[in-house]
Amino acid sequence: MADRRLQVFHTVAKQLSFTKAAELLFMTQPAVTFQVKQLEEHFNTRLFERSHGKISLTPTGELALSYAERILGLTAEMETRVGEMTGQISGPLLIGASTTIAEYMLPRMLGEFKGRYPQVQARLTVANSETIENKVADHTLDIGLIESPSHHPNLTTEMCCDDELVVICAPSHEFARLRVVTPDLLKEQPYVSRESGSGTREVIDNYFRQVGVTPEDLNIVMEMGSREAIKGAVEAGLGIAIVSSSTVVKELKLGDLVALPLEPRLFRRLSLVYAPQKFRSKLLQAFLDFLSDTPLKAVLS
Repeated sequence: MADRRLQVFHTVAKQLSFTKAAELLFMTQPAVTFQVKQLEEHFNTRLFERSHGKISLTPTGELALSYAERILGLTAEMETRVGEMTGQISGPLLIGASTTIAEYMLPRMLGEFKGRYPQVQARLTVANSETIENKVADHTLDIGLIESPSHHPNLTTEMCCDDELVVICAPSHEFARLRVVTPDLLKEQPYVSRESGSGTREVIDNYFRQVGVTPEDLNIVMEMGSREAIKGAVEAGLGIAIVSSSTVVKELKLGDLVALPLEPRLFRRLSLVYAPQKFRSKLLQAFLDFLSDTPLKAVLS
């Protein structure tokens, strides 16, 4: 219901790109440019500075963005509240999750939630923890499930459950005959790591520092953003890695990998993040209640 020009301006301002905004809005770039130009003519001022193929908000544009966010937020809240007068829990639910949770834990849970509330359209965004936090903070997502405590000052964090991280190696590797692995032993091995910005990487690096091993002491031979790629590299004998125990259930059953607990053991808490100032619809509250009743780890048992 909000002015289309305002919606387009808001998207361009958040993306700082006419091209990206056009993709998100399913519009042509000239149409996006036209809508912004119309808004600028309405206010008789420039909202963006354009220089060397890049754009930035003018001071007036910054002010307009703050009002646009409030107006669009109130519009969404009004539509939700009016819809709730029917008593139905329905509409889009925008969830973000880091890769372990999204790939190994959420699918079954979302299926169960959809069974309870068939009118809900759950939309899942998968990215690393840092990206999910930022999207929740700017209200692009309703809620996020990440693999480390949030560092974002504008988000509220709630702990979901504990997840153990284990060392994995190929069955032919010398570690395969051990019962546990100490951090000092890892320094001697080729190590396959997650990428910077990953919640798993942050938890592992903090663990090493706590036990007196600096992450720089590791012999990192690869950095990968995909757990499947990491497991494939370890299966091929290219090194060892540390991953969530929930991600290797199938490989352990098939005998493709061996998993060993660390000594001392390494647990991390999976976290739920949301913006406390965001309007909490009945749909969002229903999903929060569902998560509380159905711990993430329970879906793997």
